[in-house]
Amino acid sequence: MTKASEYTSPGRQLVRRLLQALSFPAFRLLSDLEITGLENLPASGPLIVAGNHFSFIDPVCFVRLSPWQIEFVGGAHTPHAPGWSRIIPFLWGYHPLYRGTGATDSLKAALGILGQGGVLGIFPEGGNWATVLRPARPGVAFLAAQSGAPILPVGLAGLNDIFPALARGRRAKIHFNIGKPFGPFSVTGRGREKREQLDEIGHEVMRQIAVLLPPEKRGHYSEDPAIRAAAQGTEIYPWAEKIEGQVVGQVR
Repeated sequence: MTKASEYTSPGRQLVRRLLQALSFPAFRLLSDLEITGLENLPASGPLIVAGNHFSFIDPVCFVRLSPWQIEFVGGAHTPHAPGWSRIIPFLWGYHPLYRGTGATDSLKAALGILGQGGVLGIFPEGGNWATVLRPARPGVAFLAAQSGAPILPVGLAGLNDIFPALARGRRAKIHFNIGKPFGPFSVTGRGREKREQLDEIGHEVMRQIAVLLPPEKRGHYSEDPAIRAAAQGTEIYPWAEKIEGQVVGQVR
């Protein structure tokens, strides 16, 4: 795991400033971008920025809209992303989550970032295997409850249209919709009682993101029964029976 100190080094900060500056002309060149809700961006952290995850370039969107030096936690392996797209996360740096392991070290690093007033980007669904909204994995609720940091919901729409549109010589219309911060959250009790509270926090996060998306993309959080029915099956977590990385001396 990469140490947090590597992300605060002068060299890393220089690379991040360069990438953030380049994101502005890149989005202008590749898309027709609309951003709404910029007035909802807090001046500083601690803050958890949570968005839907339909595309492998979603983290780049957070870099583009963020006025802060945002940190990320995310999957260590990204099987749905093309190989070339992994260069930006590598250059920016992030705290990798190894699915199936509990990701204790990365969650501790994330809490450390929030404890120091930092801004943390996370995609609660835990992967981009579908293009409609799904229930959150436990991580976002755990971080919110443990840190007491407010959550900034962001809806990202149209990202999967960028490259097909470019192939036709067009720029796709994409939209970043920033909601109002909400929270903080806390939980009490133990065991099942605590887990139910965390689950409800996760659902609230996704409901807040849902209203920032086009109605047909709200999936499990749509008010339309037909859209909810069509989303059935997308909630199945592809890595539920897998363990990534090195665990108890074994490489899986």
